[in-house]
Amino acid sequence: MSGRIIETDACVAEGADWLAAREPRFAALLAETGPLPLRRRPDGFAALLDAILGQQVSTASAAALRARMETAGLMTEPAVAAATEDDLRACGLSRQKIRYAHALARAGLDYDGLRGRPDAEVIATLTALPGIGRWTAEVYALISLGRADVFAPGDLALQEAARLLFDLPGRPSEPALRAMAEDWSPWRAVAARALWAYYRVRRNREGIR
Repeated sequence: MSGRIIETDACVAEGADWLAAREPRFAALLAETGPLPLRRRPDGFAALLDAILGQQVSTASAAALRARMETAGLMTEPAVAAATEDDLRACGLSRQKIRYAHALARAGLDYDGLRGRPDAEVIATLTALPGIGRWTAEVYALISLGRADVFAPGDLALQEAARLLFDLPGRPSEPALRAMAEDWSPWRAVAARALWAYYRVRRNREGIR
């Protein structure tokens, strides 16, 4: 079973109330940020392809890549699977991203089936693909699948927000933040939304688009 799914703003508010009651610093955070955003996106092939396009480039560059892919009609699984390397290179994809895009399009993932599988199975299935690391898989589960208890401790904005909120001497490592987040279960995905919102308030930047 997939566990609790975040579907509405009320779900996020429920998780935020739980976190505020469990950890006073989350209550202080929410006083600064106000209500947390839902942060839900569609799941499926295009969502993962978009994550690959955004790897190691700026938000603006990723948006430009996606626009060229959309113009070329290359945001669907069959189209990318059939595209040549030259087709994808013409859209601005690097050799590495071409390989990742082809691997994703030809993997035959059961996206509908993923919705009902446990969090750990979702992460394992996605990270078995070239170009899909743990951060990408966790963000997909958190935002596209709406999993309530998934966190992405490898995210730099979450690490920095945790440093600020908990007054840590340095930015926590991925293992350290993963251990911290265990105390926020079963609402770790709402804790992520809270920390992203806090990062935006404190740094005037979006941690994730």
